Amino acid sequence: MARIELHDPTGSIEVKQPHAARLDAIRGKRIGFLTNEQWQAYFALPVVKESIEKDFPGTEVLPIDTFPKGNDHIGLPATAKLVKESGVDAIIIGNAA
Repeated sequence: MARIELHDPTGSIEVKQPHAARLDAIRGKRIGFLTNEQWQAYFALPVVKESIEKDFPGTEVLPIDTFPKGNDHIGLPATAKLVKESGVDAIIIGNAA
């Protein structure tokens, strides 16, 4: 008789790097975008930007092309440095795939 071993995926995974702290509110904050430039990003991210500007007056929403775009750029240390130096309070990362 054949023996089949299965992996039980219900175990816990140690979190080594938590997500950044979330803002309690975005009104009055400075918000930027990072995108990998998937085709839906061209439709979705401008709508997100417009909605934030409309719904949260006084919030500064940077142009979507402020930072380098594309999978080859958004994860680079140089891009992270640009984001930090820009003074944004939050970044919306959009893949829109």
